[in-house]
Amino acid sequence: MLHNLTRGARRALLAALVPFCCLAPGLAASQGAFPTKAIRLVVPFAPGGVADTSARLIAEQLTKRLNQQVYVENKAGASGNIGSGFVANAEPDGYTLLLGFDGTLAINPHIFEKIPFDSVKDFAPVGKIGDAALILVANPELPAKTLQQVLELSRQREGGLGYGSSGVGGTPHIGGELINQSTGSKLMHIPYKGGGQALIDVQGGAIPLVFTAVAGAYPFVKSGRVVAIGVASAKRVESLPDVPTFIEGGLPDFVLYSWVGILAPAKTPKPVIDVLNQALNAALVDPDVVARLDKLGITATPGTPAQYAEQIKRDLDRYGPVVKAARIKLDE
Repeated sequence: MLHNLTRGARRALLAALVPFCCLAPGLAASQGAFPTKAIRLVVPFAPGGVADTSARLIAEQLTKRLNQQVYVENKAGASGNIGSGFVANAEPDGYTLLLGFDGTLAINPHIFEKIPFDSVKDFAPVGKIGDAALILVANPELPAKTLQQVLELSRQREGGLGYGSSGVGGTPHIGGELINQSTGSKLMHIPYKGGGQALIDVQGGAIPLVFTAVAGAYPFVKSGRVVAIGVASAKRVESLPDVPTFIEGGLPDFVLYSWVGILAPAKTPKPVIDVLNQALNAALVDPDVVARLDKLGITATPGTPAQYAEQIKRDLDRYGPVVKAARIKLDE
C-alpha cells in the first residue's frame, strides 16, 4: 500500500511509525513510557495465605505483560492498615500498588477508631482480581446438617452456637453477624488468628462451626473431617458441587464473597491506570491463571476500574450498619 502514496506522504507515515517500532514487544509497547522501571505491589499482610499467594501470582503475570519486574513487598500490621496507609501516601506514579482486600478496605474503616487512609478518596482502583467464596462447615457430630437446622439449633441452645473465623472484623465474622441480624439466629463469634487452627478445632470438636474460605476448607470437606453446611456464593462452587448455597438453604439473596484487587494511590494518571488494568485483565482471562486462581478458591473477575470502585463503595455501605449493630470495635 505504501507504493500508492506520494513520497512526502510515505515519509510522514514512516516517521509516525518509528516510535512504535522501537518499543519493546508486549502490552507496554502500545502504551508509551509507562512502565520504565520495577513496580512494587504491597501486600498488607505477612507472607503466606490466600491474599499473599494471589498477589505473587498476579505480580508474576504483570511482569510478563508489562516488560518490567513487578515484585511483592509485605508490609503487615494492624489488620492490613499499615501497608494500605503506606500505599495511600506513596507517589501517585503507578510504581507503588496495593493488594486490596475487602476486610481492609470495606470493613476496617468501620471497626477502627482511627485509620491511616480513606478507602474511597485515597486510592485509584486498578481492577479486581477475583472473588473468594465462603463456606460454613460443622463438626460431623453436630446434630444439624442443613443451614436452617444450624440456625434453629443456635436459637435453642443457651448461649447460642459458636462459629470460628480467621479473626475479628474479617469477612467471615461479618458474615455471621449478617446472618444473625437477618434471621434472628444466635451464632456466636469465636475469633482465631487465621482460619487454619479454627478448622483443626472444628474437626476435633472444640468448636461446632467455622465460617471460612472454600480454599482452606476444601480438603477437610473432601476427607469427611467436617460437614459442609453451605456456601455463601451466588451459585454452587465447582470444587464442591454437592454443597448447596445459602440461597438454596433458605436465605434469599444472601451472597457474600471475600475479594482481592489492585489499587494505586489517588491521583495516579488515568493512562497509567489504563495500562495496569489492561495488563491485569489480560492475565485474568488466561486459562492457566484462571485455573491457578481457582485452586486458591478465587474466581477471576476481569473488569474496569470503575466497577471495582463501585464494589468498594457498595461493600462499605453494606458492612457499616452490620458492624454498628454488632458493636464490633478494635484499637490500633
